This record gives sequence, structure tokens and C-alpha cells, in this order.
Amino acid sequence: MNAAQAIGGIGMFDLPERMDSATAAGIQRDLQAALQPGCSLIVDGSAVTYMSAAGVRVLASVLHEAEQRQARVVFCRFSGSAADCLEVSGFFQLLDVADSVEAARERLRPTSADPSNRLHRHGSAG
Repeated sequence: MNAAQAIGGIGMFDLPERMDSATAAGIQRDLQAALQPGCSLIVDGSAVTYMSAAGVRVLASVLHEAEQRQARVVFCRFSGSAADCLEVSGFFQLLDVADSVEAARERLRPTSADPSNRLHRHGSAG
């Protein structure tokens, strides 16, 4: 697993090829270590070729942990069966998912002109 690397104040974490019951605990541990209070983190899923329910649970726990630590996380570049798994499970609607690293980085940049970015998660209402 790849520890998070900071690029321009935004952390970057590359997920491994397989996210299953054999790798889930390690991925979760590494992602939680990368989630510092108040941080911004991009989680790159481009290498993921297989994701089981255990992998989806890891992403759900990361989302929960980020909310507790007031951290911002954008997931990006999931494709193939990993993207299908997230779509079928409904997680694409819960997670903030971008098509590219650049789009994820843009979502994480603070903007004083649009305070709604700080108040509401992607896809949420109210």
C-alpha cells in the first residue's frame, strides 16, 4: 500500500489493485493514518481491478473517519468492475468521486467565493 503523499497541501493515496478481505485491514489502517484532522486527501482508485464488499466497507469507514476528523476526501479514477461495484452498491452517491486527479484537486481547493463548498458534502441537500 502507498502511504499518502502531500502534493500542494493535498494528500494523495493510491489504492492497491485488490480491495478484498485479505487486504482490507491494511488499506483501512493506512488510510486512517493518512487522515489527519482537517486534512484534504485524494484517494486514487485507478489501480483497483477487484473490489469486494470488504473493500466497499473500507471506503465507508474512511468516509466516516473523515467526517469525525473534519477532513475532506475525494475519491477518483475508479473504472471497470471497481466502478461497477461502487455504483451497484450506491456508494457513488455517498462518496465524492471525481473522474481525474485534477478534478479531485479542484474540488479540494478552498474557495472563499463559494461557502457552500464548506457546508454541504457532494450530492447532499439542505
